[in-house]
Amino acid sequence: MTVAYLSIGSNIGDRLDHLVEAVRALDVRDDVRVLAVSSVYETAPVGYTDQADFLNIAVGVETTLDAYELLAACQEVEQALGRVRTVRWGPRTVDLDILLYDNDNVVAENLIVPHMRMHERAFVLIPLLEIAPMVVHPKTGKLYAKEIAAQDRGVMLWKKVNGVEQFLQTAE
Repeated sequence: MTVAYLSIGSNIGDRLDHLVEAVRALDVRDDVRVLAVSSVYETAPVGYTDQADFLNIAVGVETTLDAYELLAACQEVEQALGRVRTVRWGPRTVDLDILLYDNDNVVAENLIVPHMRMHERAFVLIPLLEIAPMVVHPKTGKLYAKEIAAQDRGVMLWKKVNGVEQFLQTAE
């Protein structure tokens, strides 16, 4: 089994419900087990800023899938929840990104792990560090908690989460 960390965000419709449904869709799979879910954080959009604020979480999973299969599973969840890709960094029902896959470095046309901009993004690091405070960059060994973005104050706690089960029951 491999441990991977994902970032999940939403800024269209019932944002919290989209996050919960994305985690649920991963957790019901036989090849993925959700180990941890961060609290929910709200942040302003990055890149394309003419859109609603995002809700973001980090999720720790254990999986038998390789990194490419996990990417395909994430894209299936996005598609099932109505993700439409029209504007880069634009509005979306849900967005799932693989942040880390074990201690692997993956560089391919459709997948780069560790996620290449995660160290610059507070909306990624703050939720991630809540569930994995000692996580390090697999190539450099540098603690992500030491990144400047991990200290960013633009990330607001939106809903405290105390475990996977409590999170999955949020929308019920």
